[in-house]
Amino acid sequence: QVQLIDSGGGLVQAGGSLRLSCVVFGRTLSRYAIDWFRQAPGKEREFVAVISWTGTVTDYADSVKGRFTISRDNAKNTVYLQMNSLKPEDTANYYCAAGSLTSRLATDVHSWGQGTQVTVSS
Repeated sequence: QVQLIDSGGGLVQAGGSLRLSCVVFGRTLSRYAIDWFRQAPGKEREFVAVISWTGTVTDYADSVKGRFTISRDNAKNTVYLQMNSLKPEDTANYYCAAGSLTSRLATDVHSWGQGTQVTVSS
């Protein structure tokens, strides 16, 4: 089993930055890539970014490319999402997840964090 605890959300003005953290627990961590998804009110949960267990492979949704950076510190079992140049449309509940490098679908996720709210004011 894999357990994830995400944190770091908050309220920020447009153009500002936040860093989300996801601490990952479990005996089979190396089997999974770690994703970030987000879900805004009334919308489906959508893929944001993913990083391989080794950290050598990353991918991003087009809407966040060039603004968000995913990274990991395996010594701390922690994955980060650095979010810069935030926009009001980035407002959502953000979830880290144990998933796959080959899928961007929320339905293919193995385990979810509890979510952390990000609100960007205009």
